[in-house]
Amino acid sequence: MTQPLEISPRASWRVQAAGHLGWMRGAAGAAMGIAVAGAVTILLVGGKGAALPFLVAPLGASAVLVFCVPASPLAQPWAVIGGNLLSSVIGLTAGHLLGDPWLAASLGVGLAIAVMSLARCLHPPGGACALLCALGASGRIPWDAVYMLPITVNVLLLCSFGWLYNNLTGHPWPHRPPRLPEPSRHAYSRSDIEAVLADWNEVLDVEIDDLDAFVQALLRRGARNV
Repeated sequence: MTQPLEISPRASWRVQAAGHLGWMRGAAGAAMGIAVAGAVTILLVGGKGAALPFLVAPLGASAVLVFCVPASPLAQPWAVIGGNLLSSVIGLTAGHLLGDPWLAASLGVGLAIAVMSLARCLHPPGGACALLCALGASGRIPWDAVYMLPITVNVLLLCSFGWLYNNLTGHPWPHRPPRLPEPSRHAYSRSDIEAVLADWNEVLDVEIDDLDAFVQALLRRGARNV
């Protein structure tokens, strides 16, 4: 039987920091992505009014997902774009229609989650976009539709840089499940995975195809070590 390889704490730290998906890679990508989004947004909207932001806070949370967990279903391009922009529109609309910040914020976030789920673009920072826009639209100086300009530019630029950076650093984005070396010969099927997930009654932040590939790789590794 093959003995597991011992890794020293110092070597483990280096792997965590600079490995294939180490935190240094994610931190560098997020920093550059935010820098690009902010700089270009200033150039595009800087002369359209001092009140317009050049960066919106939810973009920081989106950067964590895009650059640190690029395989997550919550971090895919449609999730980032659709989740943030649909939620922003919902927040602005709720703020203008309801007027009251407390009511607009609570209903805006709830409705944004429902719409993101139905549109298959669930993205946690989308909830923050809905909250931000609901508060802005129901504030003393109500935000109008022009505030969608910097938000849209921010999101599209972050996704564009995320696509470039992730693919250049070995993480195809949009994510594609690993190719299995041969057809599955194990005593389970995709429907079995779906049934187990249904029994658990939980939402896991991983695609079924990725789960299938992981289990098969684990079984192959176990078979080699016997």
